Amino acid sequence: MSEAEVYAQTARSTVNRLKQRGHYDHDTVHGIIDTAPVLHVSFNPTSFDDDPFPTILPMLGCTGSFTHVGSEEKAATAIYLHGHSASRFMKLPINPPSYLEDASLPGVPVCVAATHIDGLVLAYTPFNHSCNYRSAVIHGYANAVEDPAEKMYALQLITDNIVPDRWDNSRVPPTEAEMKSTAVIRVDIVSASAKIRAYGVGNDKMDLDDQEMRRRVWTGVIPMALTYGEPKPAEENLIEGVPDYIAGWTKRQNEESARYARDIISLKAPKKV
Repeated sequence: MSEAEVYAQTARSTVNRLKQRGHYDHDTVHGIIDTAPVLHVSFNPTSFDDDPFPTILPMLGCTGSFTHVGSEEKAATAIYLHGHSASRFMKLPINPPSYLEDASLPGVPVCVAATHIDGLVLAYTPFNHSCNYRSAVIHGYANAVEDPAEKMYALQLITDNIVPDRWDNSRVPPTEAEMKSTAVIRVDIVSASAKIRAYGVGNDKMDLDDQEMRRRVWTGVIPMALTYGEPKPAEENLIEGVPDYIAGWTKRQNEESARYARDIISLKAPKKV
């Protein structure tokens, strides 16, 4: 793997607790972000005098790389988020917080997090209980997307990330009013890391030697997987049946999620050190 495909480990991004679970390659980090149903975006308030508490918002978004027409340089991967133009977060890059007035930063500092839970790990002792999970944390600078081409790119990207091919199977292009009411923010990534647990139970030897306790305490993993239900048409829908691009995708997603959550249970937990 080349250096360009890995995020540099910094004091901010390095996984310190259970270092073996840390991952820094682009494919892993971006994959977790793009498959999470919700991204949580945190940022500082407009003014610490008005509100000392940080804010965290659930949002829809995904990673992407927009290259301007005619540009020979491929854009770095960023995270695109969308929301209503009037929302506080979407207006933040246009009206920067007071604490940034004297700082020469290339945008508003934000943190984006995504998490999947793939199973509940039930050990003999509560202290060894855990979860199988995939998580990613990204720090970066948020800026409003003003370029019309990049904005349209981001909106199609986010739409198709939710359901592939949905953009072309919708009423497009958006109206001028729709574009004005929707804002897009690009988070240019500064540092990123992922943390993953994907194996079975890690019971202590002392518990494994306690035959009496083992005869009364169940240990194992309860798989967890995101499942999409059967698509139900709206009252105004005029199409017979469910389009293949929806039905096929939901079926594949359900099968893949269930398979992953099930298969990782058979992997042995690493020895404790």
